Amino acid sequence: MVSTDWKSLHDTALLGQRVLVTGGAGFIGSHLVNALLQLGARVVVLDNLSAGNRANLPKRDDLEVVEGNVLDLPAIDHAMRGCNTVFHLAARVSVPQSVTDPKNYHDINGTGTVNVLEVARTVGVKRIVYSASSSAYGDGLELPKIETMAERPQSPYAAAKLVGELYVRAYAACYDVDAISLRYFNIFGPRQNPHSPYSGVIAAFSKAILEGNVPRITGDGSASRDFTYVDNAVHANLLAATHPGRLRGEVVNIAVGQRRTILDLAAAMLKEFGREDLRPVFAPARPGDVPHSLASLEKANRLIGYRPIVSFEDGLAATCAWYRSTLS
Repeated sequence: MVSTDWKSLHDTALLGQRVLVTGGAGFIGSHLVNALLQLGARVVVLDNLSAGNRANLPKRDDLEVVEGNVLDLPAIDHAMRGCNTVFHLAARVSVPQSVTDPKNYHDINGTGTVNVLEVARTVGVKRIVYSASSSAYGDGLELPKIETMAERPQSPYAAAKLVGELYVRAYAACYDVDAISLRYFNIFGPRQNPHSPYSGVIAAFSKAILEGNVPRITGDGSASRDFTYVDNAVHANLLAATHPGRLRGEVVNIAVGQRRTILDLAAAMLKEFGREDLRPVFAPARPGDVPHSLASLEKANRLIGYRPIVSFEDGLAATCAWYRSTLS
């Protein structure tokens, strides 16, 4: 299992600081909360628990959970008072669901981000770290994806997350708000929900294989992704939060910098679970999906010192072990 020593990586930079994590009971958010607590921060979580789970969070005196969402301005204000840093992760996250319910995705991911920024501006938060999405790059074929490329969102989810980036940049330009957007590439790991029809591919494959079913691949399996273990995203958030210089709404990729096809992923997982007797089945590609993703990490390294700390192989082994212990 992966066991990241956050103190050795980040020392005492966040010791005693009061910070807010929106969406902190969710998959990535809860991993970030646990790291922040290890580093001695006093953490407030704002989450409406529609996708997150209180069971993801420990019960501690230095952790406060505020139940509410990012459309609830009084709840945001209550949670954010006295915080130095805001990690904004709260979002709806499914590309296919956004295609059927675009307005809700705009409300939560677009308007909700404006609400977080506006309250942060009024209460004097020092820094905002926004969880953005590599879906902003869309279906362009050029690889790797570099932050200077034109955005080509192919789904309401991608468009709404990109709107959030633009507002982060605008607030950093117009107001005394220090901010950065982290464009995640296909984050996976323990606690990613395997039961939703909109589960990420690694969660969905894990559930199927452990139930003795064949993994179902949408498309022909040639699509490739820069699969990124969750601790890498947590590390990037912590680096961004503790960066000593001014952050002006920049966008940086957060990934591993390697890509694997969905067919290769399925083969690796079948081997990891000891079910190489199973063979994937194929279904039509989903609207809004992009063919390939691969991140350039040069800017993230130059700006905040980011390098991945967990490889795909180690992360996949840890994730499969977690699903095996949870679903078996």
